[in-house]
Amino acid sequence: MAMASSSDPWVKEYNEASRLADDISSMIADRGSLPQSGPEIMRHTSAIRRKITILGTRLDSLESLLTRIPPKSITDKEMHKRQDMLSNLKSKAKQMATSFNMSNFANREDLLGQSKKADDMSRVAGLDNQGIVGLQRQIMKEQDEGLEKLEETVLSTKHIALAVNEELTLHTRLIDDLEDHVDVTNSRLQRVQKRLAILNKRTKGGCSCMCLLLSVVAIVILAVIVWLLVKYL
Repeated sequence: MAMASSSDPWVKEYNEASRLADDISSMIADRGSLPQSGPEIMRHTSAIRRKITILGTRLDSLESLLTRIPPKSITDKEMHKRQDMLSNLKSKAKQMATSFNMSNFANREDLLGQSKKADDMSRVAGLDNQGIVGLQRQIMKEQDEGLEKLEETVLSTKHIALAVNEELTLHTRLIDDLEDHVDVTNSRLQRVQKRLAILNKRTKGGCSCMCLLLSVVAIVILAVIVWLLVKYL
């Protein structure tokens, strides 16, 4: 692709941004081989997001440089060519940002308006390459601090989850023990009920025998009384 010399500040910045975009694409491809959860995938995803943010800064710088090119220093054809190249690279960056739900990056013109875009451009407008690198390092530092806080939060949540799990396990064991005691008590109660039923039957049988014996004794006594009356009268 023929264009101005690579010593041109815009060309140099574009080449660096293009290499960064290729690097991000490679990292996204490598992400598929990592475990779906865990600290490794979190760090890899965070690194991708960080580089996408840096790419956005470079795109703002490219756009700012493009607007500050002196008139007639390049042909209209070259200007349109650079605008197309920048537009294609911005589309690629937005597509990558969207795949990671970075809506603030992918839709920042819609969400924040042209004034915010102008503010972003003015932020890097007065910076040379060294200043842009310093700004990018500052952004990376802030994101690293955010990642560390996120990791601390995840670890704290993990410890809380483990504690809750241990508590639930303990409660489950207590419930199991209670169910065992209930089963033992129920078995004992059933045995006592059976014994009471047997005893009740025996008690009923004893009463019947006693009544029969008393009836016999009463008949004998009555017979003796009748015999005595007949004898002496």
